Amino acid sequence: MRFKAWLRRVLLFCIVPLLLGASRVAVYHWDKPDWVPEPVVPADNPMSADKVELGRLLFYDKQLSANNEMACATCHIQEKGFTDGKALSPGVNGEEGVRNAMSLVNLAYMPVLTWANPNQKNLETQLLVPIFGGDPVELGMEGKENLLFARLQTDVRYPSLFKKAFPAEKGAINLSTISKAIASFERSLLSFNSPYDHYKYGGQSQAISESAKHGESLFFGDELECSHCHGGFNFTDNIQHRRLAYPELGFHNTGLYNLDGNGAYPADNSGISAITGDPADEGKFRSPTLRNVAVTGPYMHDGSIASLRDVIIRHYAVKGKAVSDGHAPSPLRDPLIDGFKISDAEIDDLLAFLEALTDRTFLSDPQFADPSGK
Repeated sequence: MRFKAWLRRVLLFCIVPLLLGASRVAVYHWDKPDWVPEPVVPADNPMSADKVELGRLLFYDKQLSANNEMACATCHIQEKGFTDGKALSPGVNGEEGVRNAMSLVNLAYMPVLTWANPNQKNLETQLLVPIFGGDPVELGMEGKENLLFARLQTDVRYPSLFKKAFPAEKGAINLSTISKAIASFERSLLSFNSPYDHYKYGGQSQAISESAKHGESLFFGDELECSHCHGGFNFTDNIQHRRLAYPELGFHNTGLYNLDGNGAYPADNSGISAITGDPADEGKFRSPTLRNVAVTGPYMHDGSIASLRDVIIRHYAVKGKAVSDGHAPSPLRDPLIDGFKISDAEIDDLLAFLEALTDRTFLSDPQFADPSGK
């Protein structure tokens, strides 16, 4: 009996607290309001604060580029909503890519991750493309994997950080741990603190202007049809989270081009048809989130529209930019892209609403900034 009593005390006061402590360490705290559902995370890369912090260091580290002059953060700048303000971004060789750098805001809720590849669904593999891809060349590390590993292994900052972030892997520095760390940081980039959030979900009626309120009614109204592709809490029809049984995907042709009268886009930037092989998919690109959209210009998949005002006037209001460029409306454009009449005052209101989606806290939050302070 004495042994059983002793065993119970050991279990109660020693083993159980250790187990509970381990559980608490394993739980990652998502910095989000309660009304936002929890993201989906791959089972083989659970979130941890150590991985996020390591990923942040790697995200800003120029050692991930062939010439030690570029980092992930070169094309994804925090104050620009993790875009870079350029229509097209040059790689380490100076040559521009063909697509606009996408915002990384709320990537944890995106079921697909690029403008025009419906198969690219996993952050851990997608981020290897800008690092090691050769078409286009971005960070330029193709064939230089061992050089990257050597750089990180000899950097005094990294061995201990990899050991903390990946104890089961004994701190190995390899493609798997590098990609998992950066992916974890990117998943942590949550933005739900805009004036509109305070108005819509926080019950703060004065958080946005009367102009923005009128712009909200235009945005969600049947005349403009904006919310069909940019709805939900993340303002896009691409969404996944733990409350959804299945992810929702949205790729659309908005009539940006009609080069041949049959809906053709530039040959090197034709949308998901390059992946699917289906001519009906010509010009279809993923609809991005509109959170922080006021600071992420220029716009569209190729950065071909300079301002949000022009997005409204020169594109959506006239059945697509192809019309502004002197072509007929694209026969392949989404049926909802049918043009509309809008006054100057209404444009101002719509812009006021879109600007109310800017989360200034997110754009300056030190936990997302360069840890070197540069």
